[in-house]
Amino acid sequence: MTATLPARAASGSEQPPALPRRHGARATALFTVLGVTLVLLTLYAAGRGQLAIPAHEVWGSLMHRIGLDWGTMPTHPQGDNTLWQVRFPRIALAVVVGAALSTAGALMQGIFGNPLAEPSVVGVSTGAAFAAAIVIVFQIQLIGTWTTALFAFVGGLITTLLVYALSRADGRTEVVTLVLTGIAVNAVCASGLALMIFLGDTQEREQIVFWQLGSLNGSRWEYVGVVTPLVVVGLVGAMLMARRLDVLALGDRAARHVGIDVERLRLVAIVLVALLTAAAVSFAGIIAFVGLVVPHLIRMLVGPGHRVLVPASALAGAVLLLGADLIARTAMTGADLPIGMLTSLVGGPFFFWLLRRTRRTAGGWA
Repeated sequence: MTATLPARAASGSEQPPALPRRHGARATALFTVLGVTLVLLTLYAAGRGQLAIPAHEVWGSLMHRIGLDWGTMPTHPQGDNTLWQVRFPRIALAVVVGAALSTAGALMQGIFGNPLAEPSVVGVSTGAAFAAAIVIVFQIQLIGTWTTALFAFVGGLITTLLVYALSRADGRTEVVTLVLTGIAVNAVCASGLALMIFLGDTQEREQIVFWQLGSLNGSRWEYVGVVTPLVVVGLVGAMLMARRLDVLALGDRAARHVGIDVERLRLVAIVLVALLTAAAVSFAGIIAFVGLVVPHLIRMLVGPGHRVLVPASALAGAVLLLGADLIARTAMTGADLPIGMLTSLVGGPFFFWLLRRTRRTAGGWA
């Protein structure tokens, strides 16, 4: 498939190359499995908690909400309120945040040409954490309880654009320079974050640490309403540039040969990564390794084509984070574990395995 990309692009054809039949069947099967898993996991997760609600009652509540008299409503007097005021907002935010982080990871790996790349490379997560810590320590209340999320979002965007601006030279941006600049800016933001922890009192330090570990506790429909449009914009943008990312995988020279503005493509992709990641971490805190693990696993299953990789990564990220959040809030009675801690426990060993595997294959794609 990749061998035909330059010829098609050079001819000016607007139609993307057709997927091989076997590849298309595998992709269809993957989407089906992920979709069914997401629906079943949603029904199961909504019923789990201190107030147990059977899956068929969860289904009945969903159907009644959309105007269909199907299924049985929750028998507990507070069952329906628990579902719609506590469980479903958290589930929805887990789905949206998981999709955002995974899509951002797929974009980062595409523009860097490296399966080890993830959104934190451009400093968005550390910048968001630093900005959130400033709000917590200095008790800034511009818009009430939304102030932390707003500062985290803006901090992530500013950090990413700063990394991109500092890494440009002679009108071009080299990937290696971008990565090294990201490491330097990350170090500066991490130092600022450490300073905020030092300046804060005990309660403020606990808030900063808990925010760094990531959590979906306290999710509300208002949060979902803010994050979802941003994630949709990022996902649509990623899909629109999927074909050009496939050509970019052949190298910058090949991409320029067929008329692709590589610099503009990278800039747009980095902005989308910042938008997706900042939207996710602004309400959920830092959730590590989702953007690294999920796109790589999907690439192993269906190949590197971004027309399948991007939406499949979004769907798989939603499933992964929903499952991780279910474990986080039910593993210990009366306790809500940080979800970022769980994803790091799984993602850390996976990263070591991926690093060794990448070295054996001389940096090639899975």
